[in-house]
Amino acid sequence: MSDKKDAFLQILDQHQNIIFKVGHMYFESPEDQKDLAQEIIIQLWKSFEKYDPQFKVTTWMYRIALNVAISFKRKHSTRRKYERDYAAHFIEIDQTPPDESTESIQLLRQFISQLDEMNRALIILYLDGNSHQDIAEVLDISVSNVGTRIGRIKKKLLENFKKSAS
Repeated sequence: MSDKKDAFLQILDQHQNIIFKVGHMYFESPEDQKDLAQEIIIQLWKSFEKYDPQFKVTTWMYRIALNVAISFKRKHSTRRKYERDYAAHFIEIDQTPPDESTESIQLLRQFISQLDEMNRALIILYLDGNSHQDIAEVLDISVSNVGTRIGRIKKKLLENFKKSAS
């Protein structure tokens, strides 16, 4: 058991950025991001024995993380319908001056959050530098479909940036 746990913790330590990236792209709230990260880690641990080493660890992690994020987001959205959001009653003022790069990144995150679940997952993988082949394996779609979708997403994001600039 200890060897299995050590191997899992080592993999988790080496690739924890995957969990944080997925969490950040699906939720803005740090609390929600932490909850999602915990759920992803739990599901990774539960499926660790079934991990097939013929596939890259990152492919396995992305597949689980994205599936968990999608179902977690659905549950979260349903729960939000029935909760009263008290956060709207508090005002928080950001003291840091906006700079163009931060503003562009915030806009990009906003535009990505508006994509459907599959395209959001695809662009997260793409922006993380994964190859079309790796993205296809994680999302279980063809390599040509990956290329086509990335082209469409880029076009849509560019249109959104142009609209926001005018």
